[in-house]
Amino acid sequence: MPTLPSTSHRSQLRPHRLLDTVIAALGIKNDAALARALQISPASLSRIRNGYRVVTADLVLRLHEYGQIPIADLKRLLDAGTELR
Repeated sequence: MPTLPSTSHRSQLRPHRLLDTVIAALGIKNDAALARALQISPASLSRIRNGYRVVTADLVLRLHEYGQIPIADLKRLLDAGTELR
């Protein structure tokens, strides 16, 4: 079972950079449009962007499947040196 990143490492993750890059690369208008494309609620995406929820493996897979972006690139954008939940 994967371990959770420590609180100090979690604060170093940059979900806004991941989301901004994906939105720009895919030509998506905004977070609400990305949320619809990924079939998640806009509120969930907002919580992730603002650091109230962590980026899960499920979200990374959704981004990968929707945008055909390699998972390694998504992890690099997130600065995820730890395992994803």
